[in-house]
Amino acid sequence: MPGTESYVYLEIAETVRRLIVAGEFPIGERLPSVRDMAERWKCTPNTVSRAYTFLQREGLVTAHRGGGTRVASQRPGFGSAPSPEWQWATLVNRAENYLLEALALGNTPAHAEAALAAAISRWQELRRRPAPGRAPNDGKVGLEAVRFSGSHDLTVELLIRMLAERPAPVEVTADFIGSLGGLMAVARGEADLCGTHLWDEATGEYNVPFVQRVLPNRSVVLLTLVERLQGLIVAMGNPLGLTGLSDLARGDVRTINRQPGSGTRVWLDAQLKNAGVDAGSIGGYGDEEVTHIAVARAVAEQRADVGLGISAAATAYGLDFIPLAQERYDLVIPAELWDTSRLRVLREVVGSDSFKEAVGALGGYDVSETGAERRLN
Repeated sequence: MPGTESYVYLEIAETVRRLIVAGEFPIGERLPSVRDMAERWKCTPNTVSRAYTFLQREGLVTAHRGGGTRVASQRPGFGSAPSPEWQWATLVNRAENYLLEALALGNTPAHAEAALAAAISRWQELRRRPAPGRAPNDGKVGLEAVRFSGSHDLTVELLIRMLAERPAPVEVTADFIGSLGGLMAVARGEADLCGTHLWDEATGEYNVPFVQRVLPNRSVVLLTLVERLQGLIVAMGNPLGLTGLSDLARGDVRTINRQPGSGTRVWLDAQLKNAGVDAGSIGGYGDEEVTHIAVARAVAEQRADVGLGISAAATAYGLDFIPLAQERYDLVIPAELWDTSRLRVLREVVGSDSFKEAVGALGGYDVSETGAERRLN
């Protein structure tokens, strides 16, 4: 939790907002009293009041004399629903207020950009995901769109948004089906590129051995996106005192796992085997999520005590992180697409200072190799 109350009110507001969006605070329900929230957050009542006022301005809650603060039943305004123009103006105003407040608190524009990437990723986890393996966008992809399949990462979402904001926008459709699934999608011609971080136990190398096995005799280029920290995502303060993978087999620990074929799952299973830990002894081993953000959310909502994921996902939910390894995340691009106009723009963005600065602001990433190229024939 941030150390000053100017930050605490924003944390309180964000926590309540997420619970409202998730439906855990139904319409009309009374929120905890200011006094109770102040005790829970170990802050002053004025800080809680400021958070509730902030939510009231957003139209999420209403204040009732003698009735406390309740989840709003309808949008603010009189009579009929606001016009689309009014709604759009309000949305832009809120976004601008966020940016101005972020800068006023001493954050750089890159930090604000990174926070948006994390917030959008969190929000998307509240929406119903398409079934794994489905063709992106139901197969309705424009000729100029770039089809991405593979492992989820916050930097991929950041890259997609930056490409969409170019003077000549490049649309990217993304299907987060895991590293191995992404490679197979490229092999079948269902994706233009994939994102992968597959660790090969025999060589100790990332990605190259798997690319050579799944795409034999295929000319491809590996474009390094980031190197990132992989580790255990746990509640703030690490209340169970977890230190490593062997602790997952403890009887008092509930784990949330990643799906088979994901780079994280491949790495985990290899490490458990080497450590002599029986996967069947891990409570929750069969409970799976398909993104790092979803794993962090499960821990934040106390559906699990721990999950294996990236540092940036833990940061996005205000959780603690126990680093275990640094891994390489590469974009795998067929050589015949490397010099197309769409992929040239993508490569320019990946190598740009603005992208690297925004990635650095997410935390848990190393961009020293970002943009590096390796050709495999």
